[in-house]
Amino acid sequence: MASDGARKQFWKRSNSKVPGSIQHVYGAQHPPFDPLLHGTLLKATPKAPSTPVKAKRISTFQEFESNTSDAWDAGEDEDGLLAMAAESLSSDVVMETANRVLRNHSQQQERHKLQEAPGPEQKPKPVAEPPLVPSGDIRLVKSISESHTSCPAESASDTVPLQRSQSLPHSVTVALGGTSDPSALSSSALSEREASRLDKFKQLLAGPHTDLEELRKLSWSGIPKPVRPITWKLLSGYLPANVDRRPATLQRKQKEYFAFIEHYYDSRNDDVHQDTYRQIHIDIPRMSPEALILQPKVTEIFERILFIWAIRHPASGYVQGINDLVTPFFVVFMCEHIEEEDVDAADISRVPAEVLRNVEADTYWCMSKLLDGIQDNYTFAQPGIQMKVKMLEELVSRIDEQVHRHLDQHEVRYLQFAFRWMNNLLMREVPLHCTIRLWDTYQSEPEGFSHFHLYVCAAFLVRWRKEILEEKDFQELLLFLQNLPTAHWGDEDISLLLAEAYRLKFAFADAPNHYKK
Repeated sequence: MASDGARKQFWKRSNSKVPGSIQHVYGAQHPPFDPLLHGTLLKATPKAPSTPVKAKRISTFQEFESNTSDAWDAGEDEDGLLAMAAESLSSDVVMETANRVLRNHSQQQERHKLQEAPGPEQKPKPVAEPPLVPSGDIRLVKSISESHTSCPAESASDTVPLQRSQSLPHSVTVALGGTSDPSALSSSALSEREASRLDKFKQLLAGPHTDLEELRKLSWSGIPKPVRPITWKLLSGYLPANVDRRPATLQRKQKEYFAFIEHYYDSRNDDVHQDTYRQIHIDIPRMSPEALILQPKVTEIFERILFIWAIRHPASGYVQGINDLVTPFFVVFMCEHIEEEDVDAADISRVPAEVLRNVEADTYWCMSKLLDGIQDNYTFAQPGIQMKVKMLEELVSRIDEQVHRHLDQHEVRYLQFAFRWMNNLLMREVPLHCTIRLWDTYQSEPEGFSHFHLYVCAAFLVRWRKEILEEKDFQELLLFLQNLPTAHWGDEDISLLLAEAYRLKFAFADAPNHYKK
């Protein structure tokens, strides 16, 4: 009986309230005064148990639940609490605050528009004025950033009451020029990156003594157009690293070149040199870009450069293919002195004669520096090219045996398509601007035009693997390899090609036996 009395006393109702009941938590997302919550935060109705239990046990647990409710809940339900919270905020205060925030945001938008000052072609999109609600309505409208992206069904309806966290305007990103086009943003980021690279080049070139090793590292991934002329002259060895010595060096080399012209150029009509000059005269009109090359002043410059080089290098003389190597230097050095973005469209006759003389001399000396490293490509029987084509064949047989075997099965010989790749340094295979980008890296690499070019050619051939394997005929294969579809290539394509070539060089250059069977 004593134990029964103790059990009865334990479950006895008590007026004392013990804290510990489970309460709703109110936060920024769900404030107590939000009218949306009136219907959802009511006290939950007890569910009927899914499994049958004894009635006595149910009533006993309900008694326990009611007896252990918080002391602070005495006499108050959640509806009353929500009502008190809603009444504690004055509607006038709420609307005054909201309107003030919206006004400030509109003024800030106006200031943004005035500061950006877009050009005549790009007019800023008008910023929609946020709808104002009557002071008596305590419902808050959507923020500006949300109203622009809301669906038509929402915009057609009246002002919708929202949660408190959405009542303030979110930060709005205003695009430059009044546009939010992602491509414009990406191009803006790209221009910032290019500007940063240009600053690095200028800082490096502005010093009293240019660090050529650092300049090579920076130039490997491309040289910005404004500093490309001076960078090429430094990387080719034409100009000294010391800034103070450069003006005297330029003056001396230019004077030396025109002394060669005075001494040798008149001999172009002599019997001993007549064939050389005639071949040069025939080859120049076949060069590209035609709009530039066929201008009379440019044709004369190219004839002088090629003839003087041939006379001063009797071991090789003039060989078809050397003429193409003049163009990139001439175009890059001419960009310093013309306003046109595309040199092809420039009228060279308007360029001052003194400027043309300097560009001609610089082009001659830089081309001579390049040819000094690959002169065996142009000596009798061109042994340098023969050897490199053979090395290319061996390299491709190791890196992509299927392509190599496919060419062999259809009796396509590497000399039939790769000879021109070596002779013209891929100039006939890619657009001129791609060649210039390619030469940025060649001049940054040790033996770039002779050694690294081999790996570029291997990567270039494997780049067309899918198309090569689809061709099942000798004539179609050779026609494809001699007319590769690169007309629309850009700097990104060249960067990918160079990256693959560098990977091949890293794998094979220090172990030449790796690409020998």
